[in-house]
Amino acid sequence: MKITLETVEQVAKLARLGLNESEKRLMAEQLSAILDYADQLQKLDTTNVEPMAHPLKTFTPYREDIVKPCDDLEAILKNAPKRDKDFFEVPKIGD
Repeated sequence: MKITLETVEQVAKLARLGLNESEKRLMAEQLSAILDYADQLQKLDTTNVEPMAHPLKTFTPYREDIVKPCDDLEAILKNAPKRDKDFFEVPKIGD
């Protein structure tokens, strides 16, 4: 698929990018190449390919949330930039 300079200019305007003429030509060439490759991928037969989010088998191990008493509160709070008694003090956000 051929990307025109006008399309690049429109996208650059929407993205608030200031591109000079050589950058516009380069972007048009590169985007055209990307879309041409995507067109090639569309021609592949993927009927027996399972949808996936990642090409490698991954898993997220979960652990049960267990509430435990804090044994050393001073050690936990000693590096806090600010504290209020037994709590971290954080700046207020918004009004």
